[in-house]
Amino acid sequence: MSDVRVIIQRDSEREEHVVTTGTTAGELFPGQRTVVAARIEGELRDLAYELKDGEVVEPVEISSEDGLNILRHSTAHVMAQAVQELHPEAKLGIGPPVKDGFYYDFDVEKPFTPEDLKAIEKKMQEIQKRGQRFSRRVVTDEAAREELADEPYKLELIGIKGSASSDDGADVEVGGGELTIYDNLDAKTGDLCWKDLCRGPHLPTTRFIPAFKLMRNAAAYWRGSEKNPMLQRIYGTAWPTKDELKAHLEFLEEAAKRDHRKLGNELDLFSFPDEIGPGLAVFHPKGGVIRRAMEDYSRRRHEEEGYEFVYSPHATKGKLFEKSGHLDWYADGMYPPMQLDDGVDYYLKPMNCPMHNLIFDARGRSYRELPLRLFEFGTVYRYEKSGVVHGLTRSRGFTQDDAHIYCTKEQMAEELDRTLTFVLNLLRDYGLTDFYLELSTKDPEKFVGSDEVWEEATETLRQVAEKQNLPLVPDPGGAAFYGPKISVQCKDAIGRTWQMSTVQLDFNLPERFDLEYTGPDGTKQRPVMIHRALFGSIERFFAVLLEHYAGAFPVWLAPVQAVGIPIGDSHIPYLQEFAAKARKQGLRVDVDASSDRMQKKIRNQQKLKVPFMIIAGDEDMANGAVSFRYRDGSQENGIPVDEAIAKIAKAVEDRVQV
Repeated sequence: MSDVRVIIQRDSEREEHVVTTGTTAGELFPGQRTVVAARIEGELRDLAYELKDGEVVEPVEISSEDGLNILRHSTAHVMAQAVQELHPEAKLGIGPPVKDGFYYDFDVEKPFTPEDLKAIEKKMQEIQKRGQRFSRRVVTDEAAREELADEPYKLELIGIKGSASSDDGADVEVGGGELTIYDNLDAKTGDLCWKDLCRGPHLPTTRFIPAFKLMRNAAAYWRGSEKNPMLQRIYGTAWPTKDELKAHLEFLEEAAKRDHRKLGNELDLFSFPDEIGPGLAVFHPKGGVIRRAMEDYSRRRHEEEGYEFVYSPHATKGKLFEKSGHLDWYADGMYPPMQLDDGVDYYLKPMNCPMHNLIFDARGRSYRELPLRLFEFGTVYRYEKSGVVHGLTRSRGFTQDDAHIYCTKEQMAEELDRTLTFVLNLLRDYGLTDFYLELSTKDPEKFVGSDEVWEEATETLRQVAEKQNLPLVPDPGGAAFYGPKISVQCKDAIGRTWQMSTVQLDFNLPERFDLEYTGPDGTKQRPVMIHRALFGSIERFFAVLLEHYAGAFPVWLAPVQAVGIPIGDSHIPYLQEFAAKARKQGLRVDVDASSDRMQKKIRNQQKLKVPFMIIAGDEDMANGAVSFRYRDGSQENGIPVDEAIAKIAKAVEDRVQV
């Protein structure tokens, strides 16, 4: 036996250890059950990995991002084993970890039922208690094909070894340089219980899975392609403790209550008629009021900031998108062309920037006009696959609050700073306050322009972002093909993160469109272009606010800001006069003149989440007053009519929540 020297790295602390040959990574951390794997020389490894001389070993805690992924992927294996024990005919697809959980795809004759999921979860609990050991072994392609001859989808994955994609989860199985199979071995006898093609790593045993639950099942195409067979996907979640699992399930329950699709139906705001098609919404009158209020306020703030409003058509000749590069890089996300004008291809526009470039280029421009800020509420169309369409947050037709700013290179940094500050302040006006920034940099496989231009653009954005004194998170390779971007990430009322505004710096489209302005010395010069969408899309922002407020919008956005509740029918005319007077001041006030009893009217308006209820009876009429009832059920009596209207108007002006 010879000595092996290794270094244990914890954050910035390094500690040298001398161990004997054959020592495993797990033996470096005796009794530390929260350590579930190790990162060795930058690679994630099982705790059973035998250490080599000079290696740097970092413990991986189960609560870390890597640890959670390992926990969830290991649980996915347990689920797949349970499925095949209960349904021996099931063929295995892929089972990667995903945000907050995992899934596994199966080829089975009939879709899984809720009763099937209960039985699978019970079987998983049995496997977990057995303490089966996850054991890694390297296999040749030929050996893997022989062992997995009855698993057609695994055979296909073996064939793409080295080129597997993270987009469809295939890289969790064949993403490394060698093929490995993980055996689930009986804790006492070492006998093989189950096996799966997998890159790993995994937990030491199934007993290291503290808490899990199966959530639902759905249909999914093999590797995400509509050309492939339809499989059955089971989703689950797994957490380091039972308390964390409970908290997650409670969070999901609250999120379900806030689901914008559910609230949109309950509050009569919008719908998705089958006759129109998936991902294409219609806004009902109340939803239209909210949307108009959002747009009107945004429009006013943009005018104050020096933006000029433009309009562009919904369709264009394909050559425009050839010129912009979108047909090279974005064609899969566009609707198919329409053949018009003797065979000319026309496309529904997926974005507005090429048309704004044509507006800039419609006449000669001087440096004195710059920065030129063009703004449009422009409706665009993107062909999202039916499986990813999700209410208003992932639509096929939506309206961007789109701006393109043309400036000189000297103005660039100041304009970016001004733009980002404006974006953040406007989002705060809508009631969002918890932000961090994300800097998306070049995708080495998908970009146009020189490396030097990208480096300059990226560094400029970095400096601008840092001035906001917000956390800045890198997003390597996440930029659009034409330039880097800053994304504003925002947390809502229950802690979910949404991507809001994006600010993108672009040296490339001005080049492709040969955009020029005349400089102070009379020479033609190239402008810098800044792309900026503040909401992202009106529809998506509407959905985010709807879920953030759980339908109880602040007064200025509420479709009905106050509703009159008469104690008796004789009080209806009095409240109608109140409502008419309030409407003359631009307030949205209705009166419930239905035949329902007063208490039922109050309950109905509470369900509709109206900010104020204005109640009137004989005493109120005699005193020229009303009573205020708030959302929380509290009440304020005897408020003079003019004072009551002023109170509503003040809440609107100050954009407060009540």
